[in-house]
Amino acid sequence: MTWLKDIIGTEKAIIAMCHLLPLPGDPYFNKEKGMDYVVEMARKDLKALQDGGVDAVMFSNEFSLPYLTEVKTETVAAMARIIGELMGDIRVPFGVNVLWDAKKSLDLAAATGAKFVREIFTGVYASDFGTWNTNVGDTIRHQYRIGAEDVKLLFNIVPEAAKYLADRDIESIAKSTVFNNRPDALCVSGLTAGSQTDTEILSRVKDIVPETIVLANTGVRLSNLEEQLSIADGAVVGTTFKYDGKFENHVDVTRVKEFMDKVKNFRNNLIL
Repeated sequence: MTWLKDIIGTEKAIIAMCHLLPLPGDPYFNKEKGMDYVVEMARKDLKALQDGGVDAVMFSNEFSLPYLTEVKTETVAAMARIIGELMGDIRVPFGVNVLWDAKKSLDLAAATGAKFVREIFTGVYASDFGTWNTNVGDTIRHQYRIGAEDVKLLFNIVPEAAKYLADRDIESIAKSTVFNNRPDALCVSGLTAGSQTDTEILSRVKDIVPETIVLANTGVRLSNLEEQLSIADGAVVGTTFKYDGKFENHVDVTRVKEFMDKVKNFRNNLIL
Protein backbone atom coordinates (compact mmCIF):
# COMPACT_ATOMS: atom_id res chain seq x y z
CA MET A 1 0.00 0.00 0.00
CA THR A 2 1.38 3.42 -0.95
CA TRP A 3 0.83 6.75 0.78
CA LEU A 4 -1.81 7.52 -1.88
CA LYS A 5 -4.03 4.86 -0.31
CA ASP A 6 -3.11 5.89 3.21
CA ILE A 7 -3.67 9.64 2.79
CA ILE A 8 -6.00 10.02 -0.20
CA GLY A 9 -7.86 6.76 0.21
CA THR A 10 -7.13 4.99 -3.06
CA GLU A 11 -4.44 3.91 -5.45
CA LYS A 12 -4.63 5.39 -8.98
CA ALA A 13 -5.73 8.59 -7.24
CA ILE A 14 -7.07 11.61 -9.09
CA ILE A 15 -5.86 14.89 -7.60
CA ALA A 16 -8.03 17.67 -9.01
CA MET A 17 -6.74 21.19 -9.44
CA CYS A 18 -8.67 24.07 -7.89
CA HIS A 19 -7.25 26.98 -9.87
CA LEU A 20 -7.45 30.31 -8.08
CA LEU A 21 -8.20 33.50 -9.98
CA PRO A 22 -5.55 36.27 -10.08
CA LEU A 23 -4.65 37.48 -6.61
CA PRO A 24 -3.61 40.86 -5.13
CA GLY A 25 -0.31 41.83 -6.69
CA ASP A 26 -0.97 39.83 -9.87
CA PRO A 27 -1.26 41.84 -13.10
CA TYR A 28 -4.80 40.60 -13.83
CA PHE A 29 -6.28 40.80 -10.34
CA ASN A 30 -9.80 42.25 -10.52
CA LYS A 31 -9.60 45.11 -8.03
CA GLU A 32 -13.27 46.01 -8.46
CA LYS A 33 -14.54 42.57 -7.48
CA GLY A 34 -11.75 42.04 -4.95
CA MET A 35 -10.85 39.05 -2.84
CA ASP A 36 -14.43 38.15 -1.89
CA TYR A 37 -15.05 37.28 -5.54
CA VAL A 38 -11.88 35.16 -5.72
CA VAL A 39 -12.99 33.24 -2.63
CA GLU A 40 -16.48 32.62 -3.96
CA MET A 41 -15.23 31.42 -7.36
CA ALA A 42 -12.83 29.05 -5.59
CA ARG A 43 -15.74 27.80 -3.47
CA LYS A 44 -17.81 27.21 -6.62
CA ASP A 45 -15.04 25.20 -8.30
CA LEU A 46 -14.28 23.25 -5.13
CA LYS A 47 -17.94 22.25 -4.81
CA ALA A 48 -18.09 21.08 -8.43
CA LEU A 49 -14.92 19.02 -8.03
CA GLN A 50 -16.08 17.38 -4.80
CA ASP A 51 -19.63 16.79 -6.02
CA GLY A 52 -18.11 15.21 -9.12
CA GLY A 53 -16.29 12.67 -6.96
CA VAL A 54 -12.57 13.55 -7.13
CA ASP A 55 -10.23 11.87 -4.68
CA ALA A 56 -8.30 14.97 -3.58
CA VAL A 57 -7.84 18.62 -4.55
CA MET A 58 -4.83 20.85 -4.93
CA PHE A 59 -5.14 24.62 -4.65
CA SER A 60 -2.83 26.61 -6.89
CA ASN A 61 -2.43 30.23 -7.99
CA GLU A 62 -2.76 29.07 -11.59
CA PHE A 63 -3.88 32.46 -12.88
CA SER A 64 -1.01 34.41 -11.30
CA LEU A 65 0.42 34.83 -14.79
CA PRO A 66 3.20 35.44 -15.62
CA TYR A 67 4.62 33.29 -12.83
CA LEU A 68 7.37 34.20 -10.39
CA THR A 69 10.09 31.84 -9.19
CA GLU A 70 10.34 33.83 -5.95
CA VAL A 71 6.74 34.46 -4.98
CA LYS A 72 5.73 37.59 -3.05
CA THR A 73 4.31 37.47 0.47
CA GLU A 74 0.95 38.90 -0.62
CA THR A 75 0.33 35.86 -2.84
CA VAL A 76 0.84 33.36 -0.02
CA ALA A 77 -1.25 35.50 2.33
CA ALA A 78 -4.11 35.62 -0.19
CA MET A 79 -3.98 31.86 -0.77
CA ALA A 80 -3.99 31.21 2.99
CA ARG A 81 -7.07 33.41 3.36
CA ILE A 82 -8.90 31.57 0.57
CA ILE A 83 -8.14 28.12 1.95
CA GLY A 84 -8.96 29.27 5.46
CA GLU A 85 -12.39 30.50 4.34
CA LEU A 86 -13.00 27.26 2.45
CA MET A 87 -11.89 24.97 5.27
CA GLY A 88 -15.43 24.16 6.32
CA ASP A 89 -16.28 23.17 2.74
CA ILE A 90 -13.28 20.90 2.08
CA ARG A 91 -14.35 17.25 2.28
CA VAL A 92 -11.36 15.52 0.66
CA PRO A 93 -7.60 15.54 1.34
CA PHE A 94 -5.96 18.62 -0.12
CA GLY A 95 -2.59 19.92 -1.19
CA VAL A 96 -1.17 23.25 -2.34
CA ASN A 97 1.09 24.59 -5.07
CA VAL A 98 2.42 28.16 -5.00
CA LEU A 99 3.72 28.61 -8.53
CA TRP A 100 6.72 28.45 -8.84
CA ASP A 101 8.21 28.61 -5.35
CA ALA A 102 8.92 25.45 -3.37
CA LYS A 103 9.53 27.14 -0.02
CA LYS A 104 6.38 29.25 -0.25
CA SER A 105 4.42 26.12 -1.11
CA LEU A 106 5.70 24.49 2.07
CA ASP A 107 4.92 27.63 4.09
CA LEU A 108 1.34 27.53 2.84
CA ALA A 109 1.05 23.81 3.56
CA ALA A 110 2.28 24.31 7.12
CA ALA A 111 -0.22 27.13 7.68
CA THR A 112 -3.25 25.33 6.24
CA GLY A 113 -2.65 21.68 7.08
CA ALA A 114 -2.23 20.60 3.46
CA LYS A 115 -1.18 16.97 3.05
CA PHE A 116 1.04 17.43 -0.01
CA VAL A 117 2.71 20.01 -2.23
CA ARG A 118 3.73 19.90 -5.87
CA GLU A 119 6.68 21.96 -7.05
CA ILE A 120 9.99 22.13 -8.91
CA PHE A 121 12.43 21.07 -6.19
CA THR A 122 15.47 20.07 -8.26
CA GLY A 123 17.35 20.98 -11.42
CA VAL A 124 18.26 24.06 -13.43
CA TYR A 125 16.07 25.07 -16.36
CA ALA A 126 15.79 27.45 -19.28
CA SER A 127 12.17 28.58 -19.11
CA ASP A 128 9.65 31.18 -20.22
CA PHE A 129 10.35 32.81 -16.85
CA GLY A 130 14.11 33.06 -17.37
CA THR A 131 16.85 30.83 -16.01
CA TRP A 132 15.29 28.80 -13.25
CA ASN A 133 17.47 27.41 -10.48
CA THR A 134 16.67 25.40 -7.38
CA ASN A 135 18.30 24.47 -4.09
CA VAL A 136 16.65 21.29 -2.90
CA GLY A 137 18.92 20.84 0.14
CA ASP A 138 17.94 24.25 1.47
CA THR A 139 14.27 23.64 0.66
CA ILE A 140 14.11 20.32 2.52
CA ARG A 141 15.86 21.85 5.52
CA HIS A 142 13.26 24.63 5.42
CA GLN A 143 10.52 21.98 5.38
CA TYR A 144 11.83 20.44 8.60
CA ARG A 145 12.53 23.81 10.19
CA ILE A 146 8.87 24.91 9.86
CA GLY A 147 7.50 21.57 11.09
CA ALA A 148 6.20 20.40 7.70
CA GLU A 149 8.16 17.15 7.58
CA ASP A 150 4.99 15.08 7.17
CA VAL A 151 3.90 16.98 4.06
CA LYS A 152 4.31 14.77 0.99
CA LEU A 153 6.51 16.22 -1.76
CA LEU A 154 5.49 15.81 -5.39
CA PHE A 155 8.57 16.57 -7.50
CA ASN A 156 7.77 17.88 -10.97
CA ILE A 157 10.72 16.62 -13.02
CA VAL A 158 9.38 17.74 -16.41
CA PRO A 159 8.24 21.28 -15.64
CA GLU A 160 5.87 23.04 -17.99
CA ALA A 161 7.34 25.73 -20.27
CA ALA A 162 10.92 24.78 -19.34
CA LYS A 163 13.80 22.52 -20.40
CA TYR A 164 16.49 20.96 -18.24
CA LEU A 165 19.75 22.79 -18.95
CA ALA A 166 22.03 19.77 -18.58
CA ASP A 167 22.15 17.23 -21.41
CA ARG A 168 20.54 14.39 -19.45
CA ASP A 169 17.88 11.89 -20.45
CA ILE A 170 14.72 11.54 -18.41
CA GLU A 171 15.84 8.19 -16.94
CA SER A 172 18.98 9.77 -15.47
CA ILE A 173 17.00 12.67 -14.05
CA ALA A 174 14.39 10.39 -12.48
CA LYS A 175 16.90 7.93 -11.04
CA SER A 176 19.22 10.51 -9.50
CA THR A 177 16.29 12.57 -8.19
CA VAL A 178 14.98 9.52 -6.34
CA PHE A 179 18.42 8.49 -5.07
CA ASN A 180 19.45 11.95 -3.84
CA ASN A 181 16.14 13.39 -2.63
CA ARG A 182 13.69 10.60 -1.76
CA PRO A 183 10.63 12.29 -3.29
CA ASP A 184 7.19 11.05 -2.34
CA ALA A 185 6.17 11.17 -6.00
CA LEU A 186 7.48 12.24 -9.39
CA CYS A 187 5.24 14.29 -11.69
CA VAL A 188 5.64 14.06 -15.46
CA SER A 189 4.14 16.90 -17.49
CA GLY A 190 3.39 18.08 -20.98
CA LEU A 191 4.43 21.47 -22.34
CA THR A 192 1.62 23.48 -20.70
CA ALA A 193 -1.42 22.96 -18.50
CA GLY A 194 -3.83 20.73 -20.42
CA SER A 195 -1.14 19.31 -22.72
CA GLN A 196 -1.04 15.52 -22.70
CA THR A 197 1.81 13.90 -20.83
CA ASP A 198 3.88 11.90 -23.31
CA THR A 199 3.03 8.24 -22.68
CA GLU A 200 6.49 7.07 -23.72
CA ILE A 201 8.22 9.44 -21.29
CA LEU A 202 5.78 8.47 -18.54
CA SER A 203 6.59 4.80 -19.15
CA ARG A 204 10.35 5.39 -19.17
CA VAL A 205 10.17 7.19 -15.84
CA LYS A 206 8.05 4.50 -14.20
CA ASP A 207 10.29 1.73 -15.53
CA ILE A 208 13.47 3.28 -14.11
CA VAL A 209 11.99 4.01 -10.64
CA PRO A 210 9.31 1.32 -10.21
CA GLU A 211 9.14 1.73 -6.42
CA THR A 212 8.40 5.47 -6.63
CA ILE A 213 4.93 6.92 -7.23
CA VAL A 214 4.77 8.48 -10.69
CA LEU A 215 1.92 10.83 -11.57
CA ALA A 216 0.71 12.02 -14.97
CA ASN A 217 0.72 15.74 -14.28
CA THR A 218 -1.05 17.30 -17.28
CA GLY A 219 -3.43 16.45 -20.10
CA VAL A 220 -5.22 13.40 -18.72
CA ARG A 221 -8.70 13.37 -20.23
CA LEU A 222 -11.62 11.04 -20.82
CA SER A 223 -10.15 9.71 -24.06
CA ASN A 224 -6.74 8.78 -22.67
CA LEU A 225 -7.22 8.16 -18.95
CA GLU A 226 -7.08 4.37 -19.23
CA GLU A 227 -3.82 4.52 -21.21
CA GLN A 228 -2.28 7.03 -18.80
CA LEU A 229 -3.42 5.27 -15.62
CA SER A 230 -2.21 1.93 -16.95
CA ILE A 231 1.29 3.38 -16.55
CA ALA A 232 1.01 6.12 -13.92
CA ASP A 233 0.10 5.59 -10.28
CA GLY A 234 -2.35 8.47 -10.44
CA ALA A 235 -2.93 11.81 -12.10
CA VAL A 236 -3.19 15.51 -11.43
CA VAL A 237 -6.15 16.81 -13.43
CA GLY A 238 -7.28 20.38 -14.07
CA THR A 239 -8.17 21.57 -17.56
CA THR A 240 -10.29 18.59 -18.59
CA PHE A 241 -12.69 19.25 -15.70
CA LYS A 242 -13.54 22.72 -16.99
CA TYR A 243 -16.37 23.80 -19.27
CA ASP A 244 -15.48 22.82 -22.87
CA GLY A 245 -12.13 21.54 -21.57
CA LYS A 246 -10.67 25.05 -21.67
CA PHE A 247 -8.05 26.18 -19.18
CA GLU A 248 -9.58 29.62 -18.53
CA ASN A 249 -13.08 28.32 -17.69
CA HIS A 250 -14.63 27.23 -14.40
CA VAL A 251 -15.22 23.61 -13.38
CA ASP A 252 -18.10 21.70 -14.98
CA VAL A 253 -19.45 19.14 -12.51
CA THR A 254 -20.89 17.04 -15.35
CA ARG A 255 -17.44 16.63 -16.90
CA VAL A 256 -15.99 15.74 -13.50
CA LYS A 257 -18.63 13.05 -12.87
CA GLU A 258 -18.20 11.51 -16.31
CA PHE A 259 -14.42 11.38 -15.86
CA MET A 260 -14.52 10.00 -12.32
CA ASP A 261 -17.10 7.35 -13.24
CA LYS A 262 -14.69 6.07 -15.88
CA VAL A 263 -11.80 6.19 -13.41
CA LYS A 264 -13.78 4.18 -10.87
CA ASN A 265 -14.67 1.57 -13.47
CA PHE A 266 -11.00 1.37 -14.43
CA ARG A 267 -9.97 0.92 -10.79
CA ASN A 268 -12.63 -1.72 -10.23
CA ASN A 269 -11.05 -3.80 -12.98
CA LEU A 270 -7.65 -3.67 -11.28
CA ILE A 271 -6.41 -5.51 -8.24
CA LEU A 272 -5.42 -2.54 -6.05
